[in-house]
Amino acid sequence: MKKYILIAGTISTLFLYSCAKASLPHETPPVVITPVTPTPPTPPPPVDTFFYAKGADIGWLSQMEAEGKKFYDANGNQKDGIELLKSKGINSIRLRVWVNPSTIYCGTADVISQAKRAQSLGMKIMIDFHYSDWWADPGKQNKPAAWKNLAFDALTTTLYNYTKDVVTQLKTNGVTPTWIQIGNETNDGMLWEEGRASKSMANFSALIAAGAKAVRETSPSSKIIVHISNGYDNAMFRWIFDGLKTNNVDYDVIAMSLYPTATNWQLINDQCYVNMLDMVSRYNKEIMISEVGMDYTKATECRGFLTDIISKNKSLANHKGLGVFYWEPECFNNWQGYNMGAFDNNGKPTIAMDAFLN
Repeated sequence: MKKYILIAGTISTLFLYSCAKASLPHETPPVVITPVTPTPPTPPPPVDTFFYAKGADIGWLSQMEAEGKKFYDANGNQKDGIELLKSKGINSIRLRVWVNPSTIYCGTADVISQAKRAQSLGMKIMIDFHYSDWWADPGKQNKPAAWKNLAFDALTTTLYNYTKDVVTQLKTNGVTPTWIQIGNETNDGMLWEEGRASKSMANFSALIAAGAKAVRETSPSSKIIVHISNGYDNAMFRWIFDGLKTNNVDYDVIAMSLYPTATNWQLINDQCYVNMLDMVSRYNKEIMISEVGMDYTKATECRGFLTDIISKNKSLANHKGLGVFYWEPECFNNWQGYNMGAFDNNGKPTIAMDAFLN
């Protein structure tokens, strides 16, 4: 009996299996459909909205215009100076401000007028405080006459109040500078002798800090710049910015000047690039080339220089390179004895300016 049941069970199992697997002659075998997961479309790359400054310092422009200088495009058509610069790729304007100049030029009212004019054309504005009645540069950092006899604490307070007043006037007139430079080419400090860095880095730091405080309180969106010349001189940059770091000075941007010749610009640019990399690594600051220039008769070489330094500055990781400003490119025909503009003697831009179009 047990043997019979086993056989019957086996036969039954085989029969059921056969029925399950076999199709009747009139039946179509089932079609097996494997579901396919659609591949999502590749999203477009993110749009880079970073603003890179292609700038010009035009502190002389209002005076040139007042004295009858005219500017022309390549076809000989007379153009507004700032509009002509814009057509050559310039998107930012730098303006120096002097405390009490002997003429109206580069005074607060002139700077406000020029800033409004440039801003109306869609340009961003850099304000360059010299803290002097005239030029401040590596060879001279003379105090304004009205500040000459102030004790250091009063000098610091006066700088703070003056900075705050000028920035407030700009903002009242609808101009919020994108960048504000505290001092110009302060290789050995400013407001000598008290603010000479080689004499007292602490004093120099206090002056920069006072200007920075005024900017933070008055125009918090503006980036604060500290500016040194000779952008290839890494030792000097380390000395100044180590000193500011030791004194906990608040600022955002390290700025450089660069004025090579037609024969050494490749070497100078390479050295400047090494310095830029070191400044980013050592201080985690952004880098601006606030001033460049070359003999206007060397326009081809100048175009190569500009193209290369813009590329090197742009290549800094994480958008640490902010831009390049040509110093007084509109100067021509030996204006004020200056021959490093980027216009020819007929008031037309040279091919050097083409570097800003790329």
